[in-house]
Amino acid sequence: MIIRNYCIIIENGAFAYILEKPGVFVFFKKYFSDLKKEFKGYNAKSLSKDLMAGLTVAAVALPLALAFGVSSGADAAAGLVTAIFAGIFIGVFSGASYQISGPTGAMSAILLTLSVKFGIQGVLMAGFLSGAILVLAAIFKIGKLVSYIPAPVITGFTSGIAIIIALGQIDNFFGTHSEGSDAIEKLISYGELGFSPNWTAVMFGGIVVAIMLLYPKKLQQYIPSSLASIIIVLIINMIMFPDAASAKAAEVGSIPRSLLTDQALITNGFDFSNIKGLITPAISIAALGMIESLLCGASAGKMKNERIDAGRELVAQGIGNMLIPLFGGVPATAAIARTSVAIKSGGQTRLVSVFHSVTLILSMFLLGGVMSRIPLSALAGVLMVTAWRMNEWDSIKQIFGKKLKESRLQFLVTMAATVVFDLTIAIVAGVVVAMLVFILKSSKLDVTASKVDADKLSGKGISGDHKGTRVLYLTGPLFFGTQDILTNKIHELENYSDLVISMRGVPNIDDSAINELDSLLTELGSQGIHMVFTGVCPTVMGKMEQAGFAEKVGKDNFYWDAVQAFKGIEDSKAVKA
Repeated sequence: MIIRNYCIIIENGAFAYILEKPGVFVFFKKYFSDLKKEFKGYNAKSLSKDLMAGLTVAAVALPLALAFGVSSGADAAAGLVTAIFAGIFIGVFSGASYQISGPTGAMSAILLTLSVKFGIQGVLMAGFLSGAILVLAAIFKIGKLVSYIPAPVITGFTSGIAIIIALGQIDNFFGTHSEGSDAIEKLISYGELGFSPNWTAVMFGGIVVAIMLLYPKKLQQYIPSSLASIIIVLIINMIMFPDAASAKAAEVGSIPRSLLTDQALITNGFDFSNIKGLITPAISIAALGMIESLLCGASAGKMKNERIDAGRELVAQGIGNMLIPLFGGVPATAAIARTSVAIKSGGQTRLVSVFHSVTLILSMFLLGGVMSRIPLSALAGVLMVTAWRMNEWDSIKQIFGKKLKESRLQFLVTMAATVVFDLTIAIVAGVVVAMLVFILKSSKLDVTASKVDADKLSGKGISGDHKGTRVLYLTGPLFFGTQDILTNKIHELENYSDLVISMRGVPNIDDSAINELDSLLTELGSQGIHMVFTGVCPTVMGKMEQAGFAEKVGKDNFYWDAVQAFKGIEDSKAVKA
């Protein structure tokens, strides 16, 4: 057997069987080839840059991992486990050297509703299934579909997720209690349950928000505002309430010094009892993972001037999300905040992702006791500010500032659908609206009627005056949505015996419009009106021939331009005479 290039040759005597090399061979060959390029010339200096970048990313990821773990319906430990294993599993196989994955706000917004309905075990099972779906998406190259999602739809989806995150943190921020399976239901439930804020919790959350909003940009490169605000509130909480029992605001609680949470699938096994109900959520999770990861890769790739391998990124995301639930982590995806920090901090290779995970592991084992005293309202404050910053304000300003009505509609429909329904419905709704708007804009048919100007025909061999000839100039597609425009215009014409329909501006036609032309041909023919066509493009003529309409009209009644049509009309009258 000989392996050569992209095929396997199996020799058997005088025969040789040539088999196409399996995709997995191509995948790993490309992967190792990219690794060689990535680590070419790697030295101690490069290692130190990756290490420092990893530490910086971990400083950003730590408070977010805790916050997103809690906001997903799980706990802070699950958020840490997710960030740790996403950094290792997904980071190592990622489609680019710069991607940093972990729990995200958009993902936690979906998971919160899922956890209410199916519990944490349901979240983990859905995460596992989503991983398998992402691998299949990579195999069938479905990732290309992301490029077909309009920008206003993405912006609207992001804003919708931001609203869900903010609404979902009201309880933690204010120390209140609500009921319901989603953010809207929880908000409505305050009308029945009442709204009595815990002012200690509000104070802690308010401090975090104030620090993050007023934090000097110069200090951001040394210690992120989210981490600084959490540390300050943590110190205040421990001074005011020395032990957890005396605390007046809910805290994160015990963080086990283990890389396995109590809900880990490895120890609890797979529960297939709700598998049918988890298919749709799993598709939503996979769709979100695909969209976030590929958009993050495209955006960050411009920053580092390195193009992401979309197929391998989806495989990495898929493998990661199949393995993470085994340890009790929630679904993860690439995060632009952490990824951009990695690049701006001088990260050289994918080892940044691994170093960030190692740092988080050390934090879990060394600082677990301290982190357990972090007030939940402080994490809620981090998420409130994160939700605000998630909005693509420049894009939103452009959409509403330049009076782009179609973009506004796409944005608002997607945002509303994201809040009221879910990701899958929101994206579909946004794309459908975009398609309808595009169809309506591009399907406009202009029909202009004109009499024949005898002066313009002088010297062109036209002998008749053609006072009874009318010319209709059509511009735009002729299909079921526009055919009535043509019909109505023809019915408005008066005192004519010959009709020239100029179709040079008609790029396409459908069967319904051809049937309408057929009816008009019969109707006008019964009235003694002669109909001819000019400038019919090959595509439209092909459809007319397939439908048998061209044969019915007669090939002699199709002309290149109006002048030829006028001559043809004259010849036809001469024959009849």
